Amino acid sequence: MAVLRLGYAHLRVTDIEAAKRHYIYTMGLYPVLDTGDKVYLKAWDEWDHHSVVLEQGGVGVAKVGFKVAKPEDIDDIENKSRTFGVTTQRMSKGENPDVSDGLRITLPSTHIVEVYYEQTMLGSMVGDLNPEVFPRELSGVGVPRIDHALLGCNEVNTTERYFVDVFGFYQVERLVPDLDHKDTTLACWLAYGNRGHDVALIGGDGWDGKLHHLAFQLEGWSETLRAGQIFAMDGVPIDMGPTQHGITRGKTIYFWDPSGNRNEVFADGYIAHRDRPTTIWTADQLGRGINYVSRTLNETFTTIVT
Repeated sequence: MAVLRLGYAHLRVTDIEAAKRHYIYTMGLYPVLDTGDKVYLKAWDEWDHHSVVLEQGGVGVAKVGFKVAKPEDIDDIENKSRTFGVTTQRMSKGENPDVSDGLRITLPSTHIVEVYYEQTMLGSMVGDLNPEVFPRELSGVGVPRIDHALLGCNEVNTTERYFVDVFGFYQVERLVPDLDHKDTTLACWLAYGNRGHDVALIGGDGWDGKLHHLAFQLEGWSETLRAGQIFAMDGVPIDMGPTQHGITRGKTIYFWDPSGNRNEVFADGYIAHRDRPTTIWTADQLGRGINYVSRTLNETFTTIVT
């Protein structure tokens, strides 16, 4: 079984026209399909049909999708999910436009996760024959791809164990109350390749099914700073940054879309491998873990999810 990557995220928005301006004009995503109540978007360096879907009505995350290598991986995940004890449902090709058949899973945290093996391939905006390094015309920040999602949970340990036991992720970093309670996970950062994290989980009362943030990848500190300048030009509300994480070492800005969903631009970070020891953070050092520069944590980061 081989999970390839986070393939897409469906975000609920209260005003789809305002959301389109944010994600297309400010973030630089490209619209590929508009059905009126849903808008399908891709970033310039992604080749599959879409990675972000805006859905009219509410806030938060409707579902996320992970791409696997081959159809047989769907069967493997289904069998392991049943053994784990979560609810699964087969989905047909075309239920999601331009997405193969697959499996829909309800996580212990109540998030809906879909796994699939194929999307219609549109190609990146620079092509795959003697390509340029980026498109000549980029809008706003011009993010090249989605990066990761941080999902909220009432209790992290069980959902963390699902990603490890069923999806084959490994623990990169964990937040625990203190060294006397290292078996209690308050938050975790999980990967399936050699990136610092591909999905993360954070605990909070009433946080099952909630979204903390959806992140977009950038390539370095200068691009992160430039993103902040674009946000200033466009009046985008900032939650935190520009700064650097102690956890993952990524350079970051957190900000809000027009519906109140938190976004992040994330750059750099370290290379991770499966044989690395898990990095442990204690709760008394969370400020330094999230905002390494000021070593303080703003209240909204640990109190607002959508």
